Amino acid sequence: MLIGEYLHTLDGKKRISLPAKFRKEVGRKVVVTRGLDTCLFMFSLKSWEKIAEKVSNLPVGQADTRGMSRFLLAGAVETEVDGAGRILIPEYLKEFADLKSRVVLAGVSDRVEIWNEKTWEEYKRRIEKGADQMAQTLGDLGIL
Repeated sequence: MLIGEYLHTLDGKKRISLPAKFRKEVGRKVVVTRGLDTCLFMFSLKSWEKIAEKVSNLPVGQADTRGMSRFLLAGAVETEVDGAGRILIPEYLKEFADLKSRVVLAGVSDRVEIWNEKTWEEYKRRIEKGADQMAQTLGDLGIL
């Protein structure tokens, strides 16, 4: 399971070093794609195959499912984790997430989210303020 929050640097060649704990979980090849809330999603190949299969089975006749399919699949790139534990972020994904030199890697169960540091801090403050309401919703669903 991918959990935790790590601050890292995007180098001049658009590479990010993955935390050792994440490298162990994701393996030598990963898929990076556009995520929600202007972050990137990074999946192990195994997790990505499950997501891609589900997305591929969405009805093509509905505009919102076509859009989500395009958003996730067309924006995806398979990349290798190099010997130093780094992955390359293509320019179009770097621009999508507005990645600067300092980025946050957040483990969220089956994926790693890659955030612009400032965007992450703003987002985190916003969700922390709503934690009580989110807990209520999860309680209503029988999760908490």
